[in-house]
Amino acid sequence: MTVPIRASCVSVAAALALWLLAETTPARADLRVSDLEIYLNDHDVTVHVVLLGTIPPGFHEGLHSGIPAHVRYTIELWQYNRLWRDALIRSVTIERQLAYNVVTKEYKVLALKGETRAAHGTRDLRDAQRVLSEVQGLKLGPASGLDPAEIFYVRVHAESALNGENTFIARMSGTAEQTMRQSDFRTIQRVQ
Repeated sequence: MTVPIRASCVSVAAALALWLLAETTPARADLRVSDLEIYLNDHDVTVHVVLLGTIPPGFHEGLHSGIPAHVRYTIELWQYNRLWRDALIRSVTIERQLAYNVVTKEYKVLALKGETRAAHGTRDLRDAQRVLSEVQGLKLGPASGLDPAEIFYVRVHAESALNGENTFIARMSGTAEQTMRQSDFRTIQRVQ
C-alpha cells in the first residue's frame, strides 16, 4: 500500500518541478545587437557590430568582487540558397574579457581569441563597456572569392557571461545572456 502512494507523491513532485521550471522566466535580457553593418565592396567583406547591454546590472556585484566578464561574438558569413540549406562561407569567433582590479580600481579589457589588440585599461565602467561591445572593421575575407550573382548575409551570435560560463542555469540566474541577429540579404553586384 505504501509503494503506490510513494510513487504518486514522486510523480506529483516531478510534475510540480517541471511546471515551476517551465513557468520560471530568465532575468531580464538586456543584451542586444544594436548596429550590424556589412560592407561588400570589391576587395573585402567587412563587418561592424555594436552590442548593447554587455554588462547588465546583475553582473556588477560579481565583476566588482573580481570575477571577470566574458563576451563572445560568433560572426558568420552565409550564402543564401533558395532550394536547399544555406551554406556557411566563413565563421569568426572573437572573445574578450573585462576584469576589475579591486586594489587599483581599474577595469581592463583583454582580447582572448580572434583578434590581436592591446589591453585597454580605464577607471570608467562605461568606457570599458564601449571597448568591450564594439567590433570594428572585421574582415571576413576577400570578396573576390564570392560569386557576384549569389545572395549573402551575415549572422551574429553574441554571448555575455560572468567567468565565461554560459549555461542554461547561468542564464536563468541572470549571470549569462545571449542574443542573435541576422543582416539583410546582400549581393556583390551593384544595382543600377
